[in-house]
Amino acid sequence: MEYDYEIFDHTADVGIIVRGKTLEELFEKAAYAMFDIILNAERIQHAGRYRVSVSSPTLEDLMVDWLSELLYVFSTELFVMGKFDVRIKKLKDGYRLDATCWGEPYRKKKHGIKTEIKAVTYHELKVDPERGCAKVLFDI
Repeated sequence: MEYDYEIFDHTADVGIIVRGKTLEELFEKAAYAMFDIILNAERIQHAGRYRVSVSSPTLEDLMVDWLSELLYVFSTELFVMGKFDVRIKKLKDGYRLDATCWGEPYRKKKHGIKTEIKAVTYHELKVDPERGCAKVLFDI
């Protein structure tokens, strides 16, 4: 799968719009786009694996929690990810996301550094599986 996305600028933020055929694809593309904003994601090798599980009451909360967890892993463990296999289940009280992410330890000479993302925001956040698109803003 190609991780294509659009970037748009916003005051003190950077945003992405992703399109996909499935809900899972939207989450996978958003994760790739976030890493590609931070560094050169196309240089990430899929040498190691990292598993992520998050549960949230809404799809918008799930997107923020998912991307925030990946950002936390990058910030604390310096592990970058460039390939994602996401599974989302509808629960009685929300949604559960389980993902396997592939990547490798961050190396500045290899991956570079483009933009520091401080946080995933709720501003203008939209996850619309019926239309096959999602919009996310990052605080930079």
